[in-house]
Amino acid sequence: MRPAFRNRLGGNGSLKIPAPALLSLFYMGFIVLGGILLWLPISHNGGIGLGEALFTSTSAVTVTGLVLADTGAAFTSFGQAVIAVLIQLGGLGLMTFAVLLLGALGIPVGLPQRLILREDLNQTSLSNLTYIARMILVIALACEAVGAVLLAIVFVPQFGWNGLWQAVFHSISAFNNAGFALHPDSLSQWVGNPIINLVIPALFILGGLGFIVVGDVYKTRNWRKLTLHSKLMLVGTAILIVWGGVMFGLLEWRNPETLGALSVPEKLWASWFQGVTPRTAGFNTINTGGMHESTTMLTMTLMLVGGGSTSTAGGIKVTTLFVLLLATVAFFRRQTTLHAFGRSLGVDEVMKVLALTTTSMLLVLTGIFVMSINHDGQFIDLAFEVTSAFGTVGLSRGVTSEFDGTGRAIIMTVMFVGRVGPLAIGFFLATRSVPKVKYPAGQIYLG
Repeated sequence: MRPAFRNRLGGNGSLKIPAPALLSLFYMGFIVLGGILLWLPISHNGGIGLGEALFTSTSAVTVTGLVLADTGAAFTSFGQAVIAVLIQLGGLGLMTFAVLLLGALGIPVGLPQRLILREDLNQTSLSNLTYIARMILVIALACEAVGAVLLAIVFVPQFGWNGLWQAVFHSISAFNNAGFALHPDSLSQWVGNPIINLVIPALFILGGLGFIVVGDVYKTRNWRKLTLHSKLMLVGTAILIVWGGVMFGLLEWRNPETLGALSVPEKLWASWFQGVTPRTAGFNTINTGGMHESTTMLTMTLMLVGGGSTSTAGGIKVTTLFVLLLATVAFFRRQTTLHAFGRSLGVDEVMKVLALTTTSMLLVLTGIFVMSINHDGQFIDLAFEVTSAFGTVGLSRGVTSEFDGTGRAIIMTVMFVGRVGPLAIGFFLATRSVPKVKYPAGQIYLG
């Protein structure tokens, strides 16, 4: 047997599938299973075909939030529960639940499972993976429980006992940055409600920071003892939140289709909410389709950035953006290393973020190009939709339901790649290889 072929086989001669490929297969399997469950008559009130069910399942498992129909009206309580479970599985990671289930049954977690879990959690090491999985579940359930209790204060008086389910559903959707809502206008009817405007953003900010950051903050409770990753995430998130909220308010303050008709307090609440939600949360309290094109571009930029690593958010991640900015500053200062908070970053980190950013931008541009072939005349809407799908955000300018079968398939593919793709890319970025042949140095002219 040839060595090259043998390397693709396991010890017993069985085919050895790379961890990223297995992870992708797991996500595909759950998408298909979720689609079949949502297609059943018990899950919907009619009008949901297999295509719509698969689209909704893809959006839920990838925690995106793009929908073809009103979730609250089109799906029954059973269907909504299925969507909530898919959101939870997709947001926290399928392998997280698998490893915890194996541990509960007393079954040892072997190396293959750890390899897949490492990709699912976007880690480079195999150590402490089961501890991280348990920490993720504890943090998620605790945040979602507190969020549901607080949201019930608003929903129960308005909707009766059904408000309890609405509180639970929206808490799960918010913490996992999914953006699914049970109302056709998302959360627009509570544009000035302080509880909604504080609890929902708090949930998706916590979920978007990343479980490693939340655990680090809870464990150390001291700024100086925080890791460099945690410091970059906290500072970067704060900057993006302030920037997004202030710019949205300035750009939309007099727009009659968004903030113009609201009172001053409602304008401030809406600006805060819409400045934070593009970080892959997907909820909205104003008419997203009525935004100025400048605000649309601002929102698309925030959607591309997304949240943090090992989080429920998508995008290229906050740390990636700030490493790129640090590298730019270092270049103009003629520095060979990057410095932040008393720590240094080497060339390897810069190469990783360049690879991730370049790949992400090519995927987004390709998606926009392919979509524009079949749907001409609405470029800004198409670009917004594809960016939202890749960043697993879920914000829409109201054109999702207008796409034909090809358009829906493209959006489903972009959602899937946006959720699973960065995990697979991380596998290759974490793989080191020593070149067998070294070439003499060359020179090219840049700029």
